[in-house]
Amino acid sequence: MKINVDRGRCLGLGVCESLAPDVFEVNDAGELVLKASTLPEDRLSDMDAAVEGGPDEALRIER
Repeated sequence: MKINVDRGRCLGLGVCESLAPDVFEVNDAGELVLKASTLPEDRLSDMDAAVEGGPDEALRIER
């Protein structure tokens, strides 16, 4: 499973970081940093929550 970020849409609000802090981080410049680009299947529910929770629709899961 891979996470794709549309950097043009990402607002850097940190919703994804609050739902999956081991995968996402918003740095001091307000930019989203992926701590991991590929994820194991057992994290699917966390990633779905992060994708759905983002108001800017910047995240996508590639399965």
